[in-house]
Amino acid sequence: MPDKAWFEVAPSAARLTSSLRDIGYDFPTAVADVVDNSVAAGATRVEIMMEFAGSKSRVYIADDGHGMSPGALLEGLRLGTRRSYGQGELGRYGLGLKTASLSQCRSVGVISRSNPEVVRTAARVLDLDVVEEWDQWVVVDPGADPDVARAKQWLAEGTGTVVLWRNLDRVLPEKRPEGGWARRRLEALATKTAEHLGIVFHRFLEGLEGGTPLVITVNGQKVTPWNPFAPNEEACTELPSQRFEVAIGEVSGHIGLRRFILPSRDRFSNSSEFERLSGPLNWNRQQGLYVYRANRLVQWGGWSGIRGIDEHTKLARAAIDFSTDLDTAFNINVAKMKVSLPPQLRQMIEAPVNELCIYANDAYRRGARTKPKPVPENLDAAPDVRAAAQAVSTAGLALRAAAMQAGEWEAWQRITALLRHEAPEIAESLRLND
Repeated sequence: MPDKAWFEVAPSAARLTSSLRDIGYDFPTAVADVVDNSVAAGATRVEIMMEFAGSKSRVYIADDGHGMSPGALLEGLRLGTRRSYGQGELGRYGLGLKTASLSQCRSVGVISRSNPEVVRTAARVLDLDVVEEWDQWVVVDPGADPDVARAKQWLAEGTGTVVLWRNLDRVLPEKRPEGGWARRRLEALATKTAEHLGIVFHRFLEGLEGGTPLVITVNGQKVTPWNPFAPNEEACTELPSQRFEVAIGEVSGHIGLRRFILPSRDRFSNSSEFERLSGPLNWNRQQGLYVYRANRLVQWGGWSGIRGIDEHTKLARAAIDFSTDLDTAFNINVAKMKVSLPPQLRQMIEAPVNELCIYANDAYRRGARTKPKPVPENLDAAPDVRAAAQAVSTAGLALRAAAMQAGEWEAWQRITALLRHEAPEIAESLRLND
């Protein structure tokens, strides 16, 4: 306690919860934040059930993780939980479950079982109507609640946790929650949620380091992982990976960078796969950096100010991996949807990113060339001519990449400008005009 007089000024719970509802979630990202808790609890299966019933519509998010004791459950509903997070855990601020849930509904219930030997469940409900009435952050026992009773039945076979969202005032229209538009909206959100979960948890769905894959279902349909780097495409190219060490204040750690050049349309295994890999933002806006925090994708698309989006580099994608120890360095937000690259890291990866884009530019232009070249008069020499032309073109590409790696890009640009002016035929052969 300080030597001077002090006064406790508790915030108004009603006003505070109202503000926290607008922290920046949409429905899919809110569900993903709750799934983070399931992953942290060691779940192998997560089921999301979105049931339309007009104003009584509800969402269940159930997992088979290790569950929570009654005390841990109550602590989990505290605004800013006092528990600490270990390395690799997806939690960060102790706000996710509450802020994510309340961004979509006015009542969130948590039902959990932690003892595999004894069928004993604990259930608590955080209801904004009660919070506003009391103007205190209070959690209630739901008692004989049929929706909670259903959740308890699902936990009869083993440990796990069920999160229950009700009074979906941010999801369904307040005036007409019973209408067909409301039903279609919930169905559309189910589709968007499945797509979002397939993106952000794709590494877990594929199985980390060859381990057991996580299974996520939305309304009974298994979520399909969407890997932005097209690992099943033979024509996909990966450049050498790199590892960087950053130190910002008292925080230090290692960051991994992997760089990929996806195939052009004509080199994809089929057209439908090319369209699928275009992603939710489509090819141009899907190019860029994919930032992973403890294997969970938190941000993707764009180059974070390192360079601009360009049609000719749309095949370039790169993965940046950092651990939760570097959260403060990346300035991750509460919703775990956005990060800021540390300036130190931005400088480190600028050259590798530009090198990646040089190769991606080349892959794009090779794929875009559809006009046939003139057939040499000596047909027997055609293979040798083509091989020689390809070798010269590859040499030009290698020279550009070497100049980038050596930090002599400005000098290289002056050299290429001079060649274009003094020896345009050589510049064309080396493809310095691309």
